[in-house]
Amino acid sequence: MGWQGIEGHDAVVARFAAAEARGRIAGTYLFLGPEGVGKGAFARALAKALVCLDPRPGLVPCGACASCVQAAAGSHPDIDVVAKPEDRATIPLEALIGDRENRSREGLCWRILLRPALSRRKVAIILDADNLSEEGANCLLKTLEEPPDGVVIILVGTAAERQLPTIRSRAQTVRFGALEPGVVAGAIRRGIASGAIDDASADDAAIEGAAARSGGSIDRARRFLDAEMTAFRTRLLELLSARPTAGVEVSREVQAVVEAAGKEAPPRRARLRVVLGVALEFYREALRHTAGGPGAAADDRALARAVMAWRGSAEEAVAAVVHTLDALDGIERNAHLPTLIDAWTARLETVAAAAAGPAGRV
Repeated sequence: MGWQGIEGHDAVVARFAAAEARGRIAGTYLFLGPEGVGKGAFARALAKALVCLDPRPGLVPCGACASCVQAAAGSHPDIDVVAKPEDRATIPLEALIGDRENRSREGLCWRILLRPALSRRKVAIILDADNLSEEGANCLLKTLEEPPDGVVIILVGTAAERQLPTIRSRAQTVRFGALEPGVVAGAIRRGIASGAIDDASADDAAIEGAAARSGGSIDRARRFLDAEMTAFRTRLLELLSARPTAGVEVSREVQAVVEAAGKEAPPRRARLRVVLGVALEFYREALRHTAGGPGAAADDRALARAVMAWRGSAEEAVAAVVHTLDALDGIERNAHLPTLIDAWTARLETVAAAAAGPAGRV
C-alpha cells in the first residue's frame, strides 16, 4: 500500500516529503494531470499530513491525534475544500469571496485569513480549478501572491492551458501522470471491497479489461465496468473508423447511450465524457499510426482493429482531436448535450469529407 493509500505517485510523495524535511513547503501549488488519477485524493491526503500534530518522517500523519481524526472525518476546521457544484459551469464567486451582502466577510479568501483553530497550518483545496471564471481567478490573485504565513493553497486542474497565466505564475506546478493499469485495477478492487464502488459482480477479467481501457484513470475504469459501455466502445470505434464518416449515425448512437445513463444531467455528462474520451483515444492513436510512430494499442484489439481500418490523414486526425476537445469543454460549460453531440459529429463528418476531397463528398 502506498503513502496514505495513494499509489502511482511515489515521485510526488517524495517531492513533498523532501520539501517538508527542509521546511520548504510552498504557499501555493497547482496540481495538473488527467482526470481520475487521484489528484484530489492526493491533495486531501497532503492536507491531512500537513495539519497533523505529531507527523512521522516522510510526511506521514500519525493518524491518532485530534487533527488527524478530524481530517479523516472531513470536518477539520483548518482544511477548506471548494469545488464546482454539478449544476454550475464555474466555481461560484460567493464560494471564494462571499455573497453580495457579505462580500469579503465570507468565502474561502476570507477564511484563509483566520488563524488556525487546531493545527499550526491551514490548507485550502480548490478542486475543479479548470472551472474558475476569470472573475473568480482574479479574486484569488492577491491571496495567491501573498499567502498568509502557515497557509498552503492547492489548486487542482487538468491542463496548464486551462489556467490563467497569472494563476500559473503564482503557483508551483506539480504534474501527475496517468496510472499504470495494475494500479487502476488494484484501486478498483479495493473500492469494490470497501463498498465505494457498487459493482460487486465484476470479476477479475472485467476489472482487468476496464483498467486496460481506462487510459490510466480510475474514474474512467469504473465506467468501463459497465458491460453496456464496454460494448459501446467497440461500436463507437467501428463507427469512427468507417468511410465515409456517418455523422448522423454516430450522433444517434451516442445520444442513445448517453440518455441510457438516466434522466439526471450529471450521469449523462459523465457518460458523454467517457464517450468523447474513447474518440480522443482513437484519433490520437490514428495520428500516431499515420505518422509512423509507435502505437499504444498493441494489447487493445478493438482499438488496433479500428486504427488499421481507418483511411484518414494526419491532418484529419488533428482536426478531429481539436473538435473532440472542444466538445469536452462544452460539457464543462453545461452545453445542451443533444446539441453538443450533433455539432461534434457534424464537424467530424465535415472534416472527413474535406480530407477525402471531391470524390469523398456526398
